[in-house]
Amino acid sequence: MTDTTKSSRRPLVLAAIAGLAVIGAAAALYGTRPSGGNGENAQCRAAAPVVERMAPLARGEVAAVQVAKEPRALPALAFTGPDGKPRTLADFKGKTVLLNLWATWCAPCRKEMPALDALQAKLGAEDFEVVAVNIDTRNLDRPKSWLAEVGVRNLAYYSDPEAKTFQELKAVGKAFGMPTTVLVGKDGCELAHLSGPAEWASDDAVALLRAALGR
Repeated sequence: MTDTTKSSRRPLVLAAIAGLAVIGAAAALYGTRPSGGNGENAQCRAAAPVVERMAPLARGEVAAVQVAKEPRALPALAFTGPDGKPRTLADFKGKTVLLNLWATWCAPCRKEMPALDALQAKLGAEDFEVVAVNIDTRNLDRPKSWLAEVGVRNLAYYSDPEAKTFQELKAVGKAFGMPTTVLVGKDGCELAHLSGPAEWASDDAVALLRAALGR
């Protein structure tokens, strides 16, 4: 083979290598996405009738709630349970969860906490729980003390002192500020989300959540 022939083929070889590198990078990115893959999202399609029931009820005190147009799998969120042991969102499979991220330094979070406590008292059961995850990263005894001071009695205490749950939800476009709330169906799929506070114990909120629960 002449040097001229080798030179003419070199750009083609380099282009082929570059193409394979792009394909490999894309495959790696797809494989490490925090949200569910095609199979998980296909499973979430079973929740389509739930969000259809919910959509017209996102009004009044919960008008800012974004009901999912298409239920999607969420990242494998991890935090600490009331017993101090590790928990994940998957541990709640079979139960609808109102996942709320809050912190004592967040004034709107503190304002809505009594409403979340009242909501748990109204709807809490085998098929539903308000899971309020504290993401304070300092003074870790303060959140529990504050809850006791304001009379929150019905919420179990969940925490994430590294605030990874917020970052993971932010990465998939479900967290933009505090508080952040995500309604998770019994199959672990997102039904709705909200950035900001809401009157969760209001008649509007209860009606929306009853639609999610099929009650």
